[in-house]
Amino acid sequence: MEFSEVVSRRRSVRHFDAKRTVSDEDLRELLSAAVTAPSAGNIQPWRFVVVRSKEARQRLAAALSQRWATNAPVSIVVCVDPRPCAARYGDRGEYLYAIQDTAAAAENILLAAVDRGLASCWVGAFDDGAVAEAIGVSAPVTPVAILPIGYSAESAGKPGRRPLDEIVTWL
Repeated sequence: MEFSEVVSRRRSVRHFDAKRTVSDEDLRELLSAAVTAPSAGNIQPWRFVVVRSKEARQRLAAALSQRWATNAPVSIVVCVDPRPCAARYGDRGEYLYAIQDTAAAAENILLAAVDRGLASCWVGAFDDGAVAEAIGVSAPVTPVAILPIGYSAESAGKPGRRPLDEIVTWL
């Protein structure tokens, strides 16, 4: 699939086909795409927790107010360890670069999922502490995004976007 097609096909999918699983090969490809993301100073502060077992998905569901997200056959919880960024870049590294790097890795997962015929959604509304406990990570490692991954069971239409002339300034 051409890159422009991957980008244009990416949707936030919230209904997954319960009959279809995601292969280990597909998950490795998504995670491989994640670690190619840009990273300040090549520090790579991201950490990934793959939530696949029924028990782990139930723990994650209990920690989320958006329980639909755990109906996917697998979720990747994208986490950040800000310490190495803070060590090199101070506060800006800890509070900005670490998050930017991790967000770029999450977006690469979303795009790689589309390329492999999978669907996902970026979930950011959750209690950090509850999710961290559910997946077994401890501070300073913090969950940043939960990406449920599976095969779509919906036909997600193209969402409206603001026109470029409203959001772009040319200098």
